Amino acid sequence: MDRKIIIGTRGSELALWQANFVKDSLEAIHISAELKIIKTQGDRILNLSFDKLEGKGFFTKELEEELIAGTIDIAVHSHKDLPTENPPGLVIAAVSEREDPAELLLVLKDCTDVRQKLSVKFGGLVGTSSNRRKAQLLAVRPDLEIKDLRGNVPTRIGKLRDEKYDAIMLAKAGVSRLGINLDEFHVEELGATEFIPAPAQGVLAIQVRERDHILYEALQDLNHPDVAAELSVERNVLKLFGGGCHLPLGVYCRKDDDKYQVFTSKAEDGEGFPDRLFIESDTLEGLPERIVAKFAKDRKFPLKVFISRDISAGSYFRRALEKNKIEIEARSLIRTVRTITRFDSYILKNIDWVFFSSKNAVEYFFQLNPTFPKKVKFGVMGTGSEDMLRKNGHFADFVGESTDTADVAADFAAMANGTAILFPGADSPMRSIQQGLSAETKIIDLPVYETVLEEGVQPTGADILVFTSPSNVEAYFIDNLLQPQQKVIAIGKSTGKKFDEMGVSYTLPFSPDEIGLAEAVFGI
Repeated sequence: MDRKIIIGTRGSELALWQANFVKDSLEAIHISAELKIIKTQGDRILNLSFDKLEGKGFFTKELEEELIAGTIDIAVHSHKDLPTENPPGLVIAAVSEREDPAELLLVLKDCTDVRQKLSVKFGGLVGTSSNRRKAQLLAVRPDLEIKDLRGNVPTRIGKLRDEKYDAIMLAKAGVSRLGINLDEFHVEELGATEFIPAPAQGVLAIQVRERDHILYEALQDLNHPDVAAELSVERNVLKLFGGGCHLPLGVYCRKDDDKYQVFTSKAEDGEGFPDRLFIESDTLEGLPERIVAKFAKDRKFPLKVFISRDISAGSYFRRALEKNKIEIEARSLIRTVRTITRFDSYILKNIDWVFFSSKNAVEYFFQLNPTFPKKVKFGVMGTGSEDMLRKNGHFADFVGESTDTADVAADFAAMANGTAILFPGADSPMRSIQQGLSAETKIIDLPVYETVLEEGVQPTGADILVFTSPSNVEAYFIDNLLQPQQKVIAIGKSTGKKFDEMGVSYTLPFSPDEIGLAEAVFGI
């Protein structure tokens, strides 16, 4: 290309990083470029939250106007800032690879409490101007106070450093691109399947004039069609909901093996409890429409859900179901009994890791008041065990989030092979994690409780039955049968295996926690 390309960009540090990234990428394919800085409405008005700004595209409109006018040749955007419709005459020519779309929660160290989920002290003040973040935060921590936070990434971090907030939320992509050191804060990384990001978060969009065919073709060298395919789902869901940056909507699509997985969170407003959905599909065709249909106001929910464990009044699962007027029947079909009252503390002398496969194991182990002669690391199976570990004042160094224990075992083995590991647990453990470890790993099993099946379990007339362990399945079906209209959700593949043996179909949640359960109920 014989002309120098003019790239339009906002003037923030992050926007300039993004524009220079595109400039360097163009020069790598022998296209000369220079930057032109353009101030947008979102840059000028910093005293209002996003939902108070009028119209759409308040970080992109001015760039698009200059592109249409011909004063620039390319506009570089954070894709999540773009409205779902291009202005007439403009197209997205290329999208970048996706930076990790996780969120970061930065917490002042003096305001950190690992006993709380997300490690922010009870009643802490968290800064964000995103209704999507606000709704998801309050869903898991309703005690938090949320206050608007505007400005570029360094400015927001500076406000936290000045103690105007106890914690703030940022996209990991921006922090990573700027290479900001966060050692002065406690940092919680919230993965995209746990805390669902904005549609197209972590992706750059390169926008050009539709008639500029030569430039469009040249930019195909920078385009990532696989990312564009996933974004088409996210952006079309946003479009079908008629939303913009103010909508409390998170959508994240990814390809896992040969299937597309889509995670969606939607609330009515920043104060509202979000409904969540997980869908897996072999094809992208019709996927956005399927997702939006699940959120229709007239959709019919099950009248009653049974779950085989106690559910507290303020739990995520209870609030998610009661919001949609679903009755909950919660009763455990088993009971656990402590098996030891003390153990030889010498066991802990050379331990490197302690791994818990259940929250019962955490609870019973710490009732023994263990004293660790050296620093140990903690691994847990699932967020329920992680939360129980937090309540005992410890932070998990490894959290197995998959419903497949073989996957968890492989991930844990990659970190812990060759070390000494203590496994507090049931008196007859399944040993799924232990079996995935190498021969040179020292394994110590410590039975701290046993499981006893309840007798004479009464049937339930609930529409959906959620079983939380193989023992609960066994206890229920000693005396009861599944009714034809009833549907089953099984937590974990070991629980699902019981139903495979029985020839009963079931739904397996994506994650074995209360959020995953709510997603599964919402998706049936």
